[in-house]
Amino acid sequence: MKIKELAEKTGLTAYTIRYYEKEGLLDSRHFQRDENNYRNYNEKAIERLKLIKKFQSVGFSLVELKEFFQEHTTHSATNLEAIEWIRQKIGEIERKKDEYDQIIGKLNWMLEYKLALVNDPQKANSMLINPPFD
Repeated sequence: MKIKELAEKTGLTAYTIRYYEKEGLLDSRHFQRDENNYRNYNEKAIERLKLIKKFQSVGFSLVELKEFFQEHTTHSATNLEAIEWIRQKIGEIERKKDEYDQIIGKLNWMLEYKLALVNDPQKANSMLINPPFD
């Protein structure tokens, strides 16, 4: 299949697909060159692109995916290593979530303070005595 059809089947743009190829996320297992030098993609390309989208949707970067796919291609990445890779990503996202929760808490306090300044200046002054953060 040509790149236009592949783009339609995966929901990606032709530009994105070419970029992934340039970055080494698609290789000769995913397409062959026709006599006119056009790429002819196979079903493995669809599977790989859907996998890339799935991993990106849960926070993996293209750099991380490229590294993982290269290790997986050379069969040096075992299932146990893949499990550890996913566990590390879970830990990273949990740390980010904690940071975002703290930011949201501070923003909510700031909003409450600003509303108090408008509606109840005495409450606003009391809020400054013991803010919930440094």
